Amino acid sequence: MPSSKPAATLLLVLGLTVYLLAGSPQSAYAMHIMEGFLPLGWTLFWWAAFIPFFVLGLRSLQRITREAPELKLLLGLAGAFTFVLSALKIPSVTGSSSHPTGTGLGAVMFGPLPMSVLGSIVLLFQALLLAHGGLTTLGANAFSMAVAGPMAGYAVYRSLSRVSGRPKLSIFAAAAAADLTTYIVTSVQLALAFPAESGGVLGSLAKFGGVFAVTQVPLAVTEGLLTVLIWNWLQAHSPSELSLLQSRMKGVRTHD
Repeated sequence: MPSSKPAATLLLVLGLTVYLLAGSPQSAYAMHIMEGFLPLGWTLFWWAAFIPFFVLGLRSLQRITREAPELKLLLGLAGAFTFVLSALKIPSVTGSSSHPTGTGLGAVMFGPLPMSVLGSIVLLFQALLLAHGGLTTLGANAFSMAVAGPMAGYAVYRSLSRVSGRPKLSIFAAAAAADLTTYIVTSVQLALAFPAESGGVLGSLAKFGGVFAVTQVPLAVTEGLLTVLIWNWLQAHSPSELSLLQSRMKGVRTHD
């Protein structure tokens, strides 16, 4: 019986992954802002906004790997989880497509700054290998998915952990918040770059928000559940690494 809980967790993870894959179309337009879509001014603006976080993220990663090299495996897991989830493309009810982001897990474990590096690397590989997003728009995409999303997820995790004292609920909410925030920020980016003739930026935000943000809610809930299941699996199979993580990283709690 001791192995039944990890086995059940693995089955649930596989089930949710199959659910995501089953809805993934063969050809679709993903949420990432595509190559050359943003005007030059906004392209440069979002690069300038993203780069400071990337530099701080590099410093944070260097500190983590120097002080606790044993955590490199968990860093790799956080990056791989982000890559796999954000590579999926799910049709939305509006006729566009959405995808999970996967940044909430890493933000909970290591804080938001390391995810600015891991998330941007994921986006770079997706732009080069999967034609998701682009190189000129990498700054904008990285700011929404690798900066704003993890920051929101981490803030929700810390706040809810203090209030509720229930880490798994906090992890679920953090993953969902990171997902939704990415889409909200993307909607703002597009609205600023392409204000509507009637209603200006707010009118455009309502349009893009309806396409990208509102339809993301079911996917955000699914990502939250999957993130909790991955956390349960880590607790069952990597308790020593999580214990080290708890002692090294602020705010991380590994037990309910």
